[in-house]
This record gives sequence, C-alpha cells and structure tokens, in this order.
Amino acid sequence: MKNINILQIGIGPLGVKTAQFIEGRAGLKTIAAVDKSPSLIGRDLGEVCGGGKTGVIIQSSIAEAIKRKKPDVAVLTTVSDMKRIVPQIEEILAHGIPVVSTCEELSFPWKTVPKLAKRLDEAAKANGVAVLGTGVNPGYLMDALPVFLTAVCQDVKSVTVSRFQNAQFRRIPFQKKIGAGLSLADFQQKIEDGSLRHVGLTESMHLIAHRMGWKLDRTEDLISPVVAKQKIETPAMNIPKGNATGVRQEGNGYVNGEAKIRLIFQATVGEKESYDEVVIEGTPGIRSKIEGGVNGDVATCAITLNAIPQLLRSTPGLKTMVDIAPVSFF
Repeated sequence: MKNINILQIGIGPLGVKTAQFIEGRAGLKTIAAVDKSPSLIGRDLGEVCGGGKTGVIIQSSIAEAIKRKKPDVAVLTTVSDMKRIVPQIEEILAHGIPVVSTCEELSFPWKTVPKLAKRLDEAAKANGVAVLGTGVNPGYLMDALPVFLTAVCQDVKSVTVSRFQNAQFRRIPFQKKIGAGLSLADFQQKIEDGSLRHVGLTESMHLIAHRMGWKLDRTEDLISPVVAKQKIETPAMNIPKGNATGVRQEGNGYVNGEAKIRLIFQATVGEKESYDEVVIEGTPGIRSKIEGGVNGDVATCAITLNAIPQLLRSTPGLKTMVDIAPVSFF
C-alpha cells in the first residue's frame, strides 16, 4: 500500500502522540513537521517523540518544511478556536494541501462563526481540497455518533449525550484546562475570562440539530465546578478539600422552548465512573453506553488519522464528520 505522506503542524502533547501513532501505523508517514516553539525548531521529530531519529527536522515554517516534497495532507494540532486557526489553515491551503485538524470550533462552525466558516469553505474550494475538523469530542462521541445512531429511527424527539471522565488518566494540560486543583474563586475567574471550559458543546448541538432538521431557538452552555469532598492526591497534583476536582458542563438546545438536545460533560480528577452514553427518545428509543468511556487522547489522535482517507476522497470545501463518508480504522 502506498504511504499517505503527512505534514504535521503543532508538536505539543497531542502532536507528539499523533506522531507516535503515525509511526506505528502502516500506510502513514510523516515527511515534514512544523512548530513555532524555539525549543523544538531544528530538532528531529522522532527524538522529540521519545524515539530514534527519523530524519524529519521540525521547521519554523510550512514553506521550509515542504520544499523537498509536497505532502498529501496536513494534520493540524495547534489551537481550539476559529479566530486563530483560520489563518493557519489558509496558509496550508495556499500550498494546495488538504487539512484535518483537532480544532474544536472547526467541528461545526457554520452557526457560531458563519463568516469565518464561509471564508474557509471558499478558500478550500478555490484550492481544490477539503478541510475537516474532528476529534473524539467534538467530532464524534457527542455529535457524529448520536447522529449515526438515529439512522434506524422513524422519528426522534430528543437526543441526550453524557460523557463522564476520570481526568486523572488524561494529559496534564487537559487536567489544567478543566480547572482541577483550583480554588472555587480562581475557578469562577477562569469561567468569566473564558479560559476554563470544554470547547465544542455548542458546535455539537448545532451539528445534531442540523442533521435532525431542527431549528434551534437558542443554546445554553452552563459551567460549574465539581468540588472535592476530601483531599485528593495524585502523582500530578494534590487537591485540597473544597477546591475544584474538575468541571461539569451542560449544553442545552431548545426548539420552540423545548430542550431537544442535552449534552452533559463532566471531567474530574477522581471521577467514580467513566462512561459515554447516548440516549435517543424516538421510535425506536435507543440507549447506547460505553462502559469505562473512551480515552480522549488516544481517540482524538486515532480518529484524526482514520479520517484522512475519507478526507482525501471528499469534494473540496469545509467539511464536518457527517459530510464525509463514514470513518473507520484502516
């Protein structure tokens, strides 16, 4: 099988794990890498990822990284918001390279930032390639998966998705992102400045509504701390009693005043039970539960890579996970 040659952009914790997955997967090969960090520029990607030399030297620019050979696709693991990701993607598109990204807001930006979504869509079409935002959540567990499960339904009245995670086994940046260890005052401050939230619930609600044919009156994204009832000690941190162990976030999508979509995301250090569950009220009713839950870091890297063949087969433009052919391991 011919290798799919990959340009990796963003060699942070997620980029490193993605590179390791590529190294272990037949049919995929990283041929170029880019990162803006001075501590990474000029280093061998394999050594940065804890292995041997690969000959792929991390560069500071896309032009420098691809001057020897044009890759088939770019894997972009940098930021979570559309405002910062759009210029990055446009730079890649200018080289005629399709893009798959883990940017959460890119998973369904058509309702939240329609001007930026249209701008990217037009740029992708002008360069004859596709752009896709994906990941475990958003991108699959709380949007694409429930949409696919409704395929056997004659009617759907509501969709509820719950994702509960023990964040102790996630990477440290994720634990910090959910506010683990913060005092309640610091937690509230981070909610107010927008730096503490799971990004993607609103995008997931809009994707589900789009496919169900529901016009949402409004959405709400409610964030609150989960408080430690006793001191928690882990190899990574100590959380005093009364501080936050993590976050609970609830997204609700309303149609004619009725909550038709409910998304519950709770990630804490020491969460008692990890699971992912989809409940569809309809004909027939469906309840699907993944005991133990899905490891977010592993799944995000895997789905990003597994989506590449379908991305390469797609028509040009900005795509979502329900626009391309079904994704599977390959």
